[in-house]
Amino acid sequence: MTGMSGRAQLMWDEAVTGYNFGSGHPMDPVRLALTMRLVEAFELDRGPLEVVAAKPAGDSTLRLVHREDYIGAVRRASADPAVADLSYGLGTADDPAFAGMHEVSALIAGQSVGAAEAVWRGDVAHAVNFAGGLHHGMPGGAAGFCIYNDASLAVARLLELGAERVAYVDVDVHHGDGVQATFWEDPRVLTISLHEHPRTLFPQTGWPEETGGEGAEGTAANVALPAGTGDEGWLRAFHAVVPELLGAFRPQVIVSQHGADTHFEDPLAHLAVSLDAQRAVAEACHDLAHQYADGRWVALGGGGYAVVDVVPRSWTHLTAIAAGRPIDPATMVPESWRHEVFRRTRQLAPQRMTDGRTPQWRDFVDDGYDPADRLDQAVLATRRAVFPSHGLLP
Repeated sequence: MTGMSGRAQLMWDEAVTGYNFGSGHPMDPVRLALTMRLVEAFELDRGPLEVVAAKPAGDSTLRLVHREDYIGAVRRASADPAVADLSYGLGTADDPAFAGMHEVSALIAGQSVGAAEAVWRGDVAHAVNFAGGLHHGMPGGAAGFCIYNDASLAVARLLELGAERVAYVDVDVHHGDGVQATFWEDPRVLTISLHEHPRTLFPQTGWPEETGGEGAEGTAANVALPAGTGDEGWLRAFHAVVPELLGAFRPQVIVSQHGADTHFEDPLAHLAVSLDAQRAVAEACHDLAHQYADGRWVALGGGGYAVVDVVPRSWTHLTAIAAGRPIDPATMVPESWRHEVFRRTRQLAPQRMTDGRTPQWRDFVDDGYDPADRLDQAVLATRRAVFPSHGLLP
């Protein structure tokens, strides 16, 4: 790729921390602020990583994904939360209305769209928006803490700019239902989601049988992981599905969503993944972008509700990998950041950039399939449902 001004961009505007559903809501914006402060404590914002603030997504951009009537409903609730329209998912326990919600939601969307534009233009190889990844937002409604679906908007903008094949890889503990729904009948977009099984977790979608709409068969892949899946199973499932599908699809850009709520400390879900495995998947997404997409990689945040212990470290690793300055997991967390954590939250911060794990996994193809293993059953169900559409053997 030519004309790159730097290796990577980090999209950041301090105003994204205004995405605040109120006291007691799991989506505490302190997780964004603490992540940015940790990025700064490691001085990742200097050198090859350029920190950029994009403008908010305007209505014409939002309409690439969202219906005009829904955008209007968000605007009205933003101006007066008391008039939030429940029929659009606004004013619910998951998505309480708050003053300024349209403006800050559009700002977060703008960062993901800006990331996609920078990568497509070749300004940078990689761009990160850890404030993004709000993958439950639907074309006509809010859901699951998500107002505007910045992930869908980033993909839609890439298509508008001329991309013919975009792969979306979602490793949040929750199914990436909004992105799948947006591109259900679009053969230009491959959506792959690894998530906790819909029997045990919101949004109760993401079954292996969900493989894409008419004319786009095989462009949705869902790996429904048993509750309790840990590092070995999670990494085994990722490597058993994602690389082969990307190799067959040949995307021009990879957009990945790195919700940190797969972690064993996360209060809202039931997987048992470590920070170290999350870091390993971020590395894998980086490597796959270079292997299959000429390095074009847009990396987003997502869920994650252990807002001190997990989210800032996970997304700082992600940012460091994109910047070409990966952080050794054994590295001590900077003392200045630990003081900042205590000042803001009165919680003690973690000491190191690791959970002390060394994730190992067995290859699904080389090491064989165990028909009695629930994880292997889940992987095989996905491969059987999707692989033949791409000329691959399940």
